[in-house]
Amino acid sequence: MPRRIRLPKRYTVIVTRPGGRAFSVNFTLLVPLLLLALLLVWGAVSFKLAREAREASRLREEVRVLAGQVRRLSTDLLAEQNKNRALASRASEMLGRLDALEAELDALRKRAGLSKAALEKKAPSPGPVGAGRPASTEELFAALDAHLQSFQDRLEGVVAPALEATLKREAATPQGWPLRVKTYIASGFGVRKNPFGRGYEFHNGLDLPAWYGTKIYATAPGRVIEAGWSNIFGRYVKIDHGYGYQTLYGHMQKIAVKRGSWVKRGQVIGYVGSTGRSTGPHVHYSVFVKGRSVDPRPFLKTPVYAAR
Repeated sequence: MPRRIRLPKRYTVIVTRPGGRAFSVNFTLLVPLLLLALLLVWGAVSFKLAREAREASRLREEVRVLAGQVRRLSTDLLAEQNKNRALASRASEMLGRLDALEAELDALRKRAGLSKAALEKKAPSPGPVGAGRPASTEELFAALDAHLQSFQDRLEGVVAPALEATLKREAATPQGWPLRVKTYIASGFGVRKNPFGRGYEFHNGLDLPAWYGTKIYATAPGRVIEAGWSNIFGRYVKIDHGYGYQTLYGHMQKIAVKRGSWVKRGQVIGYVGSTGRSTGPHVHYSVFVKGRSVDPRPFLKTPVYAAR
């Protein structure tokens, strides 16, 4: 059998110092074992504490990063809320402006001679939003889009064509005075005493006195359908403006346009004279609507030139 080694139960450690007394320490085997165990426990605790410290540091860094992200998200959310409020305010403002445009559209409708029933198509509702509940930004923009589409449809499909025709008709309507000098109505429209003899006669226009050679202007654009001589009007010009409107300018000294030519509003068509059945230099001005002579005074509008 192998020989068993027996460890001593006690140990002695002698410590010497140069120039000093030596001393000894006696201890059993249990003491170093306890020291070794304490060292191992301390090492294990230190390792655990170091690992927990590293983990705590990592967690603190993650918290710091998350806190930064939260701050950025809060800032972005506040900016988005401000943006939504601004958009909602803008949408409300545009809806208000659309309401004003609706009033202008109604005015254009009246000018174009359209009945109210022609524009009864309303903008589709964006859907119920609840009694008393403020409309969301999406609902405001849905309503805005619907109003814009309705406005565009009515403007392009109904009002624009009618208004275009109205503007053309207005452009063809005689407006203003055929003279651009100070004048007055020497003889008006209707029954008057015959200036050349007894009795009364019907005067189908206005007599506007002016000096010989004063320029006479067309009161609307159109085509010259007559330019020549008449026993009553002497040298005269008659213009067809379309839409049933015609004008006649008589007693000219000289005619400045030819039959068949096109003239613009304000173009010189002749010069004041006293030709034909006339008692002095003036222009006889007549307005015809669908072939019938009418009083020209409503077509003079607010006169630029003095009348008496």
